[in-house]
Amino acid sequence: MPNTPPSAPSAPSVHAEGVSNDEFRAAMSRLAAGVVLVTAHERQSDPDGPSGEDVGMTATSFMSVSLDPPLVLIGLREGSRMDDLLDEQPLWAVSLLSEKQSSVASRFAMKNRISDRLLFADVPYVRGEASGAPLLDGALATLECRTEQRVTAGDHTLVIGRVLTSALPGADAGPLTYFRGRYRRLG
Repeated sequence: MPNTPPSAPSAPSVHAEGVSNDEFRAAMSRLAAGVVLVTAHERQSDPDGPSGEDVGMTATSFMSVSLDPPLVLIGLREGSRMDDLLDEQPLWAVSLLSEKQSSVASRFAMKNRISDRLLFADVPYVRGEASGAPLLDGALATLECRTEQRVTAGDHTLVIGRVLTSALPGADAGPLTYFRGRYRRLG
């Protein structure tokens, strides 16, 4: 009888290429990433109603794309509230979180939350002049952006934004990173 290798356990999420969602997630968890809070201000369509609501989400898929012009990229889960909002209006902001802001990162990473209004209730921030979006006090850096391009990539939307403003409100702290499923500090 020929020697046959044992069959691999079947996983419902194995793709045609042979990599399961769990295998891919485990491999990518070994890549340390910076943590940001993406924010936008959702304006109400009723001019007589309230001025709108602030929306925020924690993300680790954020990167610089170009220096000239200054462009950044954020990956958003397709169909998420932030993806839908940035499809309707082009202005948004990013706060690069410091190692002291892991509780803020956890708060805005919660799934099935009821209201972003409650999440912002005791988080100190200023409103960006260009975007109208919240910019967190104590962040390592803040950027206000205008969407230049949206690209569908699998189950995410890659949003490329032109940086309109940049500030360094808490540049002396260390960065908040995400590695192997947990928030971490450098050093």
